[in-house]
Amino acid sequence: MTTSHAARLLDGTRLAGRIVDDCAARAASIHRQTGQAPCLATVLVGEDPASVTYVRMKQNRSEKAGIISRRITLPAATTTQELVGAITALSEDPGVHGILLQHPVAEHIDERAAFEAIAPEKDVDGVTMHSFAAMSFGLPGFQSCTPGGIMRLLAEYQVELAGKHAVVVGRSPILGKPAGMLLLDRDATVTYCHSRTVDLGSIVRQADVLVAAVGRPRFIHGDDIKPGAVVVDAGYNPGNVGDVDFESAAVRASLITPVPGGVGPMTIAVLLAQTVQAAAIQLGLEDH
Repeated sequence: MTTSHAARLLDGTRLAGRIVDDCAARAASIHRQTGQAPCLATVLVGEDPASVTYVRMKQNRSEKAGIISRRITLPAATTTQELVGAITALSEDPGVHGILLQHPVAEHIDERAAFEAIAPEKDVDGVTMHSFAAMSFGLPGFQSCTPGGIMRLLAEYQVELAGKHAVVVGRSPILGKPAGMLLLDRDATVTYCHSRTVDLGSIVRQADVLVAAVGRPRFIHGDDIKPGAVVVDAGYNPGNVGDVDFESAAVRASLITPVPGGVGPMTIAVLLAQTVQAAAIQLGLEDH
């Protein structure tokens, strides 16, 4: 990364560090007041190497933040019914305050059914229909962690959203769709784009704020960036590259997230913050 880029970096690593430090202080306070530490249960189906590594990283970050990490590993052949049963048991366990189902799960499993087995008050990853509805209506609830992290990062850098044209490239139920809803709640004018959008480049070029979440490496190039735009790259592809071609985009953008070090750290930080918040609510220390 050279120093000649016009864009300033949206430094997710630095902000995430502050959030995790705050989580640790809040978790310690909860433990002192109740004798219980916040507990995050992570459910992993199978032994996919990338998922195993990601879960281990989340466990390490949890422990640094004073959060107990309970890992439930199920065989790759686990059925939807068995997975729903395991998640339901965690939802009913008062010692568990947050539940994370590592996704994607195997194709033979109904992922939506598994997500919906998570009790809303423990949906610290923001993946249930209840959480999406809360995000859409601007009501209290847990946000999908990556969109929630994006919003915190934009707020940290005082990015004005009211009246601005935000373009979200991607429509996944836990990234693109909720990101657009959270931007809309901040009075941005939101356009969703996806793989079937006709003349995608012409729409992207109108974006004052661009959120790239399409899952294709270097899919968006600098020529498609409006001069002065804020570029949030929520993609993470093999080789540590995002969905935006960083070098060409950074010349035109005013602010841009690096990959890695932008959205990724914020995702985990929001997961931990929401786990601590869930524990405080369930233990009667604060209202939702």
